[in-house]
Amino acid sequence: MQPVIFGIVLAMYLVAVMGNALLVTVACSDPKLHTPMYFLLSQLSFIDIFLTTITVPQMLVHTLSTNRIISYNCCMIQLFFFMAVGSMEGHLLAAMAYDRCVAICDPLRYSAIVSHRLCLRITLTSWVIVSLNSLLYSVLVTHLTFCGNQVTHFFCDITPLLQLSCTRPVVNEMLIFTEGVAVVVSPFFILGSYARIGIAIAHMHSIAALRKALSTCSSHILVVLLLYGSVIRMYLRPSSSYDLDQDRQVAIFYTVVTPMLNPLIYSLRNQEVKGALRRLFRKLWISGNFQPGSQANREWKHES
Repeated sequence: MQPVIFGIVLAMYLVAVMGNALLVTVACSDPKLHTPMYFLLSQLSFIDIFLTTITVPQMLVHTLSTNRIISYNCCMIQLFFFMAVGSMEGHLLAAMAYDRCVAICDPLRYSAIVSHRLCLRITLTSWVIVSLNSLLYSVLVTHLTFCGNQVTHFFCDITPLLQLSCTRPVVNEMLIFTEGVAVVVSPFFILGSYARIGIAIAHMHSIAALRKALSTCSSHILVVLLLYGSVIRMYLRPSSSYDLDQDRQVAIFYTVVTPMLNPLIYSLRNQEVKGALRRLFRKLWISGNFQPGSQANREWKHES
């Protein structure tokens, strides 16, 4: 089954990378998408590319290889980047929830409240927070004593490394349920944003306004459910309930399937993104047909 698994995971990885790269290209190249919301969306797509690239290529190599070795230093580096990027995704979704909340609850002041400068500050601040948090976890893991050198996972994650420790890592587990909750689950003020949105929707008397508000939030809600459903299942549970097989399945969903679905969710359910994609493909088609030396260009010159 290894070649079959390799082919399936490789296909999903390529779809995830190309889909998110296309979304970043559209958000950066189309002037109509130069808004705070699509800046945050392009950052989320960049994070999804980074997240899959941290784990999946090594998994693909090890799937078809008998030498499934990763050095200790590379394992710690992978752990650091995985935790930082994974936490950053939650912060971006929280910022996007705040953006939607202001757009629906206070639309007249939206441009004054949510600006490109604010989004840039939120992004940079979030990177600093998640990097320091990930560095703390990585340093604590390096001080553990391990009984063996076989990580029962397809990448170096915090849970399988704690399971490999000879003694119960009480400090690490306390951090996961205290400081870790503050960093990873703190973006759950998404719930607060959507509580305000729900109140605003309840007071809407126009069916058209209600429909527009729901369509504005539906894609984001779906992405939030996919992300946090996986995160809660993977990390916010006692170590005694750890199940290797289930954890691998959830990890595959979190690192491959969710990044693959995110651009599809935002492109298929968003008229502005679909319009930008059509304009981008039309521009590429026209530039390809009228390049110097192309057959179409030569025929056009000859006829004129």
